[in-house]
Amino acid sequence: MTLAEYASHDACGLAELVRTRQVSPKELAATAARAIDAVNPRVNAVVETYPDRLAELDERTLGSGPFRGVPFLIKDFFGHEAGRRIEFGSRLCRGMVSQQDTYLVEMVRAAGVNIIGRSAAPEYSMSGTTENALYGNTSTPWRVGYSAGGSSGGAMAAVAAGMVPMAHGSDIAGSIRIPASFCGGVGLKPSRGRVSLGPLQDENGYGLGQNFVQTKSVRDAAAMLDCLSVPQVGDPFFIPKPSESYAALTSRRAAGLRIGWSTTPLMGVAVDAEVAQAVRDTAQLLETMGHHVAEASPAFDGSAAMRAMTDVWFFGFDLRLEGYAARSGHRIGRDTIEPVVFTIYEHARQMKSSQFVSAMAAINTSRRQLARFFTHYDVWLSPTTPRVAERWGIYNLGRTDVTMENLADTIYRGTCQFTLPHNIMGTPAISLPLAMHSAQLPIGIQIGAPHAQEHLVLQLASALEEARPWSARLPVAHASRADG
Repeated sequence: MTLAEYASHDACGLAELVRTRQVSPKELAATAARAIDAVNPRVNAVVETYPDRLAELDERTLGSGPFRGVPFLIKDFFGHEAGRRIEFGSRLCRGMVSQQDTYLVEMVRAAGVNIIGRSAAPEYSMSGTTENALYGNTSTPWRVGYSAGGSSGGAMAAVAAGMVPMAHGSDIAGSIRIPASFCGGVGLKPSRGRVSLGPLQDENGYGLGQNFVQTKSVRDAAAMLDCLSVPQVGDPFFIPKPSESYAALTSRRAAGLRIGWSTTPLMGVAVDAEVAQAVRDTAQLLETMGHHVAEASPAFDGSAAMRAMTDVWFFGFDLRLEGYAARSGHRIGRDTIEPVVFTIYEHARQMKSSQFVSAMAAINTSRRQLARFFTHYDVWLSPTTPRVAERWGIYNLGRTDVTMENLADTIYRGTCQFTLPHNIMGTPAISLPLAMHSAQLPIGIQIGAPHAQEHLVLQLASALEEARPWSARLPVAHASRADG
């Protein structure tokens, strides 16, 4: 199999080749290794590969699910697999090994994928760009030196560059969707409670964070959602699920939806003119499909919500780092954690419980306020990010000019302006690469829907993928260009 052939398929396509015996999982693993060797030096998306899952793969160890044999990467963050390293992109956790599997890993393996290594993430996934002092910076495959987004930037860059067709991602403020926007892929954040976070957690970030995958096609996202939306023992709550599979529902077309679209800044970050035009073009396209489209923006003080979020995210962060230090044997200090993270750690040590309680109350107020939008509209259409990929260094946790007073404005609002609301509400949202900027960088368009309505998001996404296909658009750094 050539690299061009390998990289031309999505995960469902490669799985079909395995099912029909046109290719073996071992051959796919070998080809994935070649693709990583060819492209990763330019992109720096993959921080570790597993020899026992590549050249030494025993196919009998693979699950029997629909993605049997498909190469897959685990993000270096809450993607725990017993016996494998999990370092959270941090020198403090260098060499740390997971003691047990997460339910996510168990479900992913049951789906049949071959987990061949780890993808890069910023330290503790605390930024909208994937740059860290442990493994270096990850580029969008479209332009070296420009951010792949974060925090699942390594995962999405690897998918967009043709190294693997699918990879694990997680999202607490946009960390699946921001990289999809910057790298030109598909990034679905499921509803709160859809994918189990057990057994190590009941909820990530007090319900704000979700686990899922980065993909190159909508059908891959739908098929994997069927594999991962399985309630696990001890989960704190179950949420409604359609009676039919997401894969089946995604092939149907929803009709007559009320779609509210907006490019109005929610945190004061001006939207690039070409990004705004791409949203308007998408709204017009949806209108031609028979939907009822109107310009509308939810009532939301995004900057205030983001500031409250920091007191939610960072409450207890000091205890978490101290636990990692005990496990890893490394000392917490400026030589083991990055400057912004050290500032957050020192802040967390001084936090009062009243700050956390007040912040949670503010988030509840924001959630109720935002959710009113869906009493008038079935879908919210917006940019994913206000700008296309930017140079390294802007949202980097290595900056030395960041204080707790300017943290939200400096590091977060530039990438999270349109993504954070869906984490606050717990609603499903997807980023699609529906347009290209004149700077030759992809533009992500976000579709969101009410809680537990993933099928609606996927149906619209599939219709847009059919109308504005992106599979033929390849970045500069891509496995197919390495043949010969």
